[in-house]
Amino acid sequence: MASLTLFSSSRGSQIGVSASSPSRLITSSVKLPNLARLPLRSRRSFSIISASISAPEARTSPDDLVASILSKVVGTDRGVLLTKEQHQEVDEVAQQLRNYCVEEPVKCPLIFGEWDVVYCSVPTSPGGGYRSALGRLVFKTKEMVQAVEAPDVVRNRVSFSLFGLGGEVSLKGKLNVLDDKWIQVVFEPPQLKVGALDFQYGGESEVKLEITYIDEKLRLGKGSRGSLFVFQRRR
Repeated sequence: MASLTLFSSSRGSQIGVSASSPSRLITSSVKLPNLARLPLRSRRSFSIISASISAPEARTSPDDLVASILSKVVGTDRGVLLTKEQHQEVDEVAQQLRNYCVEEPVKCPLIFGEWDVVYCSVPTSPGGGYRSALGRLVFKTKEMVQAVEAPDVVRNRVSFSLFGLGGEVSLKGKLNVLDDKWIQVVFEPPQLKVGALDFQYGGESEVKLEITYIDEKLRLGKGSRGSLFVFQRRR
């Protein structure tokens, strides 16, 4: 039976906690020196070692991590306003949430629904040129939404204002499952609406995304080029 030493008794016995029953104190027959008889330097070293092993590190729950990552990205213009250090903090929390991802997330029914794009580590990844530095000056983004519809339809929509006119860019795509975690979406040419104008332009495009975490509130994705996406459920 494994045990963890907490301190030594005045008689020099080793006192610990059973690994199989943390609440049960056990005393071994191994004799330790009485701390009162040790030189001051030795007593300090012994105390430091004992303190370092007596308190196991608490593991953060997934709910706490979800709340943490949302607090870091909501209200940041989808990550545009964050510093390099703040982006790193977001990535660190995302890495921790990987440990709680369900097996085969591509098969998880929670993937379906409407999601707000609340963060991307690369501003132009969602929205393309509309989200570039120049594009953000002209097109004032209101919403960025991704709807995943059963069995294999993805609809992206970016709504914006342009010189006082409301508009949106939308894409419809087909979802293909690549493996247990990776998906591919092949999008049709985008549809642009500004005021009375409504037309389709450009060509097809595709993205590949690894689902690294998903629950009722949050979905995380890692693009094939390393971009981190945070999606928050709308409904």
